Amino acid sequence: MDMAALDRWERRLAFIAHVIPYFVLTVTTVMYSIFTAHSGSERLITYGVVAFGYAWMLWWFTLHPAWRGRVELMAVFVGGMVVFYGVLGLREHWFGAVSYAVYIYASELLRGRWMFFVVALTAVLATLSLFGGYPPAGESPAFWLLLMVFVVVACTFTFVGHVTTEQSRLRKELLEENEGLHAQLLVQAHEAGVQDERHRLAGEIHDTLAQGLTGIITQLSAASASDWERRVSVAADLARSNLAEARRSVHALRPPALDSAALPEALDEVASGWSTVYGVPVSVTLTGAVRVMHPEVEVALLRTAQEALANVAKHASASRVGLTLSYMEDVVTLDVRDDGVGFDLTHPSSGFGLPAMRHRVHRLSGALFVESEPGAGTAISARVPA
Repeated sequence: MDMAALDRWERRLAFIAHVIPYFVLTVTTVMYSIFTAHSGSERLITYGVVAFGYAWMLWWFTLHPAWRGRVELMAVFVGGMVVFYGVLGLREHWFGAVSYAVYIYASELLRGRWMFFVVALTAVLATLSLFGGYPPAGESPAFWLLLMVFVVVACTFTFVGHVTTEQSRLRKELLEENEGLHAQLLVQAHEAGVQDERHRLAGEIHDTLAQGLTGIITQLSAASASDWERRVSVAADLARSNLAEARRSVHALRPPALDSAALPEALDEVASGWSTVYGVPVSVTLTGAVRVMHPEVEVALLRTAQEALANVAKHASASRVGLTLSYMEDVVTLDVRDDGVGFDLTHPSSGFGLPAMRHRVHRLSGALFVESEPGAGTAISARVPA
């Protein structure tokens, strides 16, 4: 139940609880008028006491709701209700049910031992009203038995009502706290989403535009009189391909290699294109049974392979590269190894490549491992849940 629904129910229950005293007093007055044979003067006195009860509840409670939080005033009000009920109940037993009004006010306005004292005292008065005062000696056992029952039942139900009210109040406070926390989490989620989107775009730009421009520069720089047409053609193809990739990245679409092929075939395509541009042979090995995975997993692994190959082209001076895609029971791993110059892991490059790969893999609750040392090549392993 949400906060608005809880508030509506609390208002309805509070309205019913505040109407009950007037309802009970009205019903008992009608019954008194019908079923008693009091004289006219006795009835006038009784009606005067009833009128006093109406006026007392109306003035002290109904018309001044702000007074309900003032302990001293409410002590006077509840004390007046006890006296009123004692006088009315002892005049005529039909008014015994008016005790419910006192119970309601005591449980709402009093706390602790004073609440139970007033409830117990009212139960005593209700028993006396039922017997028309303290009974003769022959009826005293029944009187004391009913007195004990009335006191225990009244105190028990008052305690249960008090606990229920406190639970409702605590639940409302908890809902308010949860709504505040929810609003805070929404703000944080929005900020995290913005930051995550910035990381995504930065990674996509690095994986597409930066790598594409590097390939174009490589081709144009290596162009000579004998093969300049081929080099320019390759550079133009790279430019067109990376322009399409940039557009897809902005719209958060899947890489084109994954549009019409599974991840192993997409890796083959990426490796083949990279080998054509840089002239370094790449072998792609597949282990395990190929199965369909979440698109984000496939995109992350493909981008990791592209970034790893880009790093090989820029830094490794390798003569061969190997890609291994392994499908295991609950994870899938991608290993990229080269026989290049390697680097010191204690002094990694300050570029965007490795951090971008780690960010992609960590977003999927995966892990990225890097092994390298000068002169011994580099091995990158990405492991993500399948």
